[in-house]
Amino acid sequence: MRLLVVEDDPMLGESLVTTLRNMSYVVDWVKDGQHALNALIKEDFDLAIMDIGLPIIDGIQIIKELRARGSELPILILTARDSLHDRVTGLDAGADDYLLKPFELDELTARVRALLRRRKVRSESALVFDLVRLEPNSHQVFYKGEEVSLSRREYTLLEIFMTRPKQVFTRQQLEQAIYGWSEDVGSNALEVHVHHLRKKFYPELIRTIRGIGYTLIESSKASNDD
Repeated sequence: MRLLVVEDDPMLGESLVTTLRNMSYVVDWVKDGQHALNALIKEDFDLAIMDIGLPIIDGIQIIKELRARGSELPILILTARDSLHDRVTGLDAGADDYLLKPFELDELTARVRALLRRRKVRSESALVFDLVRLEPNSHQVFYKGEEVSLSRREYTLLEIFMTRPKQVFTRQQLEQAIYGWSEDVGSNALEVHVHHLRKKFYPELIRTIRGIGYTLIESSKASNDD
């Protein structure tokens, strides 16, 4: 799961990022509304945790813009604005939940889990590609009916591919989805995960599109031109 924290308070932002990464989420952090909007439009996240009073673009405007574009991204508002009017404004703009500052980190993480569960319920149907079956609800993966053990990042990579099996993903898209922006990534880390998936399923499962990236290939259509 990849989360975006949008918070201009450096101490709070650092605390949120550390807490959420310790829960094994991939977490990116921006400190103003313009960078937040750009990231949320151009990249894929599973949830946004957003302050309202942001530099450049207000959080409410960001939410309105995302909803106008048809985004269903779960959004948790963090704010010190505690009036009923402010809460109603945030929820009416399209936020999914509202947490007042100051708050306990345990409550925030519980709300994050709840929002992610709701999203998973809407998309918990099994993903099937060729002879590979991925069960989002249980995080189990099967090949020819036999369960395959994957690491967390191998599972995330396979899920990305199987969610959009006809798409060619660039190296940058995949690295950002698995590691986020700030994590130090080895030059061949992605290739290692791809190699492991090919070995655990079939060699041609993930085809390298030279100069572009990677895509899935059905075993019946696979060729040896990678």
